[in-house]
Amino acid sequence: MIRPHALIMLAIGLATLVIGLGAYTRLTDAGLGCPDWPGCYGKLTLPHPEEAPRLAVSHPERPLEPHKARNEMIHRYAAGSLGMLLLMLFAVSWREARRLPPLPTCLLLLVVGQALLGMLTVTAALHPLVVMGHLLGGFALLTLLWLSLTRSLSPLAAPPWLKRLGALALLALLLQIGLGGWTSANYAAMACSELPLCQGEWHQQLAWGEAFHLPLGHESYEFGVLGREARQTIHILHRLGALLVTLSLLGFALGLWRQNAWGCALLILALLLCQLLLGIANVVFILPLPNALAHNLVAVHLLIATAVTYHRLTPARRP
Repeated sequence: MIRPHALIMLAIGLATLVIGLGAYTRLTDAGLGCPDWPGCYGKLTLPHPEEAPRLAVSHPERPLEPHKARNEMIHRYAAGSLGMLLLMLFAVSWREARRLPPLPTCLLLLVVGQALLGMLTVTAALHPLVVMGHLLGGFALLTLLWLSLTRSLSPLAAPPWLKRLGALALLALLLQIGLGGWTSANYAAMACSELPLCQGEWHQQLAWGEAFHLPLGHESYEFGVLGREARQTIHILHRLGALLVTLSLLGFALGLWRQNAWGCALLILALLLCQLLLGIANVVFILPLPNALAHNLVAVHLLIATAVTYHRLTPARRP
């Protein structure tokens, strides 16, 4: 008989793959590789390159680019498989508990929401808000899966101040991931090509109002619709967010170290250092695909490590 624990482990591996494939699809500009949903040019199978002339007539607004259609459909196949796996987890948990299982129900609802956002990503032509929401939903799904797998770990005794510091670090990290999603969705990753500051008279060209304006009425948001100043503002704010996250996670890790939780502290510090180096490399080497993909995957695992550690903290007993 299949056990929920085994299904959760499979779901973690598959969800990680889906997040990686989603990032790869976005980074290769394949988000609109299929102009319809859930199929691709009216079929649930990959369109053959030889069909390009025919599809150019039926879809003149989006001619077939085989490599982009392939990337998009592989991502959809993996996401659909994850949905079926989470439905199986829900059914098995229901059968064992004989009642509505809270966490599998939450996971199932979340993956349904992700499917709807995946549809909107296509129908809304990569609207930045939808793209960012889709990214955050994927991160939330994988984090919940890890929390469900590690909830049996022994608790970490911690004073109240460490719990508050962990909450602050987790909040800062969530905001920074949202900023990263907004940066990517608005194609602002290379709006600044110098370190540590932006190029030119950037401080005189900031556009805070436009940076978080929700543009409407465009036929497509592919490659971004915001101006240069707005993209530079988003990019600079993401860098400032990285500084805030670094300080908050360093404080949290130091607090964990003082409470003898050395393993958790070292894991968070290692992931944080890796993420900072990947972010710097994105600018220095002009957003190489493997590096940008790793930046996405390390971000979600830094979130997981912080969330799992925070979840394990319990009030320390007074002597």
